[in-house]
Amino acid sequence: MTSIAPLYADRSNLLVYKDDEGNPHPVTTAAEWEKRRAHILLNMQLVMGPPPDPSRRVPLEVETLEEVPLPGCRRLKITYAAEEGDRVPAYLFMPADLPAKAPAMLCPHPSGPSGKDQPSGLADKYSQHFALHLARRGYVTLAPDYPGYGDYRKCDPYALGYVSATMKGIWNHMRAVDLLESLEEVDKDRIGAIGHSLGGHNSIYVAVFEPRIKAVISSCGFNAFPKYYGGNLAGWSHKGYMPRIAEIYQKDPAKMPFDFPEVIATLAPRAFFTNSPVDDINFEVSGVRDCIAAAAPVYRLLGAADKLVAVYPTGGHDFPDETRNAAYAWLDRQLKPA
Repeated sequence: MTSIAPLYADRSNLLVYKDDEGNPHPVTTAAEWEKRRAHILLNMQLVMGPPPDPSRRVPLEVETLEEVPLPGCRRLKITYAAEEGDRVPAYLFMPADLPAKAPAMLCPHPSGPSGKDQPSGLADKYSQHFALHLARRGYVTLAPDYPGYGDYRKCDPYALGYVSATMKGIWNHMRAVDLLESLEEVDKDRIGAIGHSLGGHNSIYVAVFEPRIKAVISSCGFNAFPKYYGGNLAGWSHKGYMPRIAEIYQKDPAKMPFDFPEVIATLAPRAFFTNSPVDDINFEVSGVRDCIAAAAPVYRLLGAADKLVAVYPTGGHDFPDETRNAAYAWLDRQLKPA
């Protein structure tokens, strides 16, 4: 059962927390911010459901189905156990000639039937081939399928006891971090996540609940709910995401117990980069700016103002070359030794 946290009508003023009686207090210290952050996580779970009990963390039992040598890296098609009776298909990339333990990146895929093929360089959008690009840049990368996509279409999160596909995705991605940590080639203190669209918000969601993720790149992955299609949250409420948004909160941003300004702030002081093009019709850009403006004071409070980076290139729902290359260089600064 998810614990009860106070609700906040203003989800853009993050430097305030409520006590057990519901009285507001200013957030002036890191310890006070942790109180508000805990409330945000609990309120997210009202919609997503709670993370599984740790007893579901069964041995990974990684199986390699195929190995393909590529220029600069190897691609392994694998499956791993997320929990009893459920195995996640994924591609694992190992860079060639690693001189020492390498940084690693979790690469959740965007929406589309190809699933993990897209970040793995096996589908048509070069701008979203993150797992392949970063492997050739010296990162161990892992691109798993999300429930309902790729080779994982028969996964039913609800039959497994979840109240949202979003939380099932979070759990699977936490297990993906377990897998990366288990590899002798990986430096467990230098793990990040990168994704576009569906992968853009799934990279954020897993990082909220997974402190081992030290840096996040989200491309076209979010905006504030009131500016998501004019406040119509139907796109977030189907069975591929969080049905409670419709069933309990009537697809109404004002009734939601959390919003993305809070979600982005929960990542502080960890490094966060968003690519948010000005003509993205999925995630209207002023709603992204609202989130960044709300999260910035939290980053400043925690002494990490330079860790919050937002880039607003010309264009639509994509990751243009110049911005993507800048994001990769930024990632190197976060996760590679000087």
